Amino acid sequence: MIDLLIVLAFVIYSISSGFIAKKKASQNLNEYFLAGRTISGWRAGFSMAATQFAADTPLLVTGLIATSGIFMLWRLWIYGIAFLMLGFIFSIGWRRAGVLTDAELTEVRYSGKGVLPLRVVKAIYYGTVINCVVMAMVLVAAVRIAEVFLPWHLWLPSGIYNFFLNITTASGISLGSSVAKLDPIVATTNNIISILVIVGFTTLYSTTGGLRSVISTDVVQFSLAMVGTLIYAIEVVRHIGGIGAIVDKVVALYGVDMADKMLSFAPTGGEMLLPFLIIIGLQWFFQMNSDGTGYLAQRSMACSTDRDARIAALVFSWMQIFLRSLIWLIIGVSLLVFYPFTPADAAGSNFAATREILFVTGINDILPIGIRGIMLTAMLAALASTIDTHLNWGASYWSNDIYQRLICNKWLKRQPKNSELVFAARLSNIFILLIALTIMANLSSIQTAWFISLLFGAGMGSVLVLRWLWERINLFSELAAIIVSLIVAPILLVVTDVEWIRLGTMALVSTTTAILVTFFTPKTDPSVLVAFYKKTRPVGFWRKTAVLVGDNATVPVKKLFKEIKITFFAAASLFLMLIGVGKLLIPTPDTSLFFPLLYVVIALALTPIWWREATSDPADTIKKEENV
Repeated sequence: MIDLLIVLAFVIYSISSGFIAKKKASQNLNEYFLAGRTISGWRAGFSMAATQFAADTPLLVTGLIATSGIFMLWRLWIYGIAFLMLGFIFSIGWRRAGVLTDAELTEVRYSGKGVLPLRVVKAIYYGTVINCVVMAMVLVAAVRIAEVFLPWHLWLPSGIYNFFLNITTASGISLGSSVAKLDPIVATTNNIISILVIVGFTTLYSTTGGLRSVISTDVVQFSLAMVGTLIYAIEVVRHIGGIGAIVDKVVALYGVDMADKMLSFAPTGGEMLLPFLIIIGLQWFFQMNSDGTGYLAQRSMACSTDRDARIAALVFSWMQIFLRSLIWLIIGVSLLVFYPFTPADAAGSNFAATREILFVTGINDILPIGIRGIMLTAMLAALASTIDTHLNWGASYWSNDIYQRLICNKWLKRQPKNSELVFAARLSNIFILLIALTIMANLSSIQTAWFISLLFGAGMGSVLVLRWLWERINLFSELAAIIVSLIVAPILLVVTDVEWIRLGTMALVSTTTAILVTFFTPKTDPSVLVAFYKKTRPVGFWRKTAVLVGDNATVPVKKLFKEIKITFFAAASLFLMLIGVGKLLIPTPDTSLFFPLLYVVIALALTPIWWREATSDPADTIKKEENV
């Protein structure tokens, strides 16, 4: 009962935040989707981190550690480079562009008859296809959490429960794997009720209050999630016998060689080094959010100042890659001890999924009443913070890019009222949710879905970055990258199951095609480039446009190299701190503490270099550039 009261308090807070923000959110799309561009940097950063926390990600981490060891977490950590690039190179540009969605940037950045079709294609591709797949992965995690903690067949009156049970039986739906060892029909019925309750309350507050309510709840949700997982980590370590006992028990259970492989921050076998380096080298850059495209850009656009937009990305990077990762690392390794497995188990086809669910099982088995309620609320908060963002973000495409720009402005030749647009936005939330639920019913392993989504996204990353850095990129470049992704990804899924070959091939083919198409298609109208340059002040290879504006031609490229240098120092500081503290907490067998301590010292020494840039006012930089 105590656990349920804690959860209920969270639900009431979330719903009330939606109604508090309803009046402002109902004014227009700018208020609904960007909170009137009034968000502070730290709140935007917390909101980004809350969305990325997600209920599915700790399950994914638990599975990755068991199947491939700690070093495989670089698949998640390497995104820190992209997040820092967002802060130092792209976030300010997103805010200055004055757009509502990243798809809208198409009409600000490019020219030609194909601009609007490209905008619509991107709105559908990102807002529906990619967005709904990500939501489906989160909902799969929700089902696994619900199976353990929400036994509706024991709680609900028989009359109400039998109503849902009869619907399940008649429809023949199968949802979930019944980790709680229930009858499949009962498990599916419980999961359907859980999903309806979870998405119902999340949709209620996010649809009502727009981005304001999403960010207000995200700050609380992320704090709850961090506190909950920290308590979980402390409890599981206490049950094992202390932080110092973890490594010894891993060695005792799996042997020195296996323990060294699982606990290493780098691949231990030489045959794994090349594929590993290729994957992480490509993954952070050749991905659909490489320039912040999506809800990260949305948070940047919602910030009140350029400085806040930069701070948001940096707060997000450290919360996401350092703080959150260390807590999950301790839990994931501890669960190897608490729930040991054999080589025969590891060879099973369903091994990843069975290890993923242990993150949730451990909450039920290890945590006492009250604390379990805090962790359950934390997981619910993580789930809600991801769903609310993806609902809000996805709806922005449908209301702004599809309904307003295409249907009303282009087809009907009229400007819709603000109230009409907000209604369309709220209705779009429901539409997107229904698609995500349909996809969710056909997913099994979170890892599998994640790997497939990475492959489709690998074809887009380079072009998304280059449109900011190179004036020659045009609308045909982006369109070519999308087409290649949709054609090549399914072929690679059939031809090979070696992931590094898939990612490498996709990145090479898509980038080569996009650049070749760039040179054989018309240039963007100079007047459009000039207007874009004046608005966003991009860095990189903008020599001709800079001259047209009256700037020194070398300023943009000099600024790019400066920001790359700052990003490098920031990334080095972040990753060295992560590795140093991580190896101090969970060292590999028979290793010295000298190097972990050295990593921490170097990370601290590098901090002042990037901190000055992070906290400076970008307006001062522009004034200096104009005087060059």
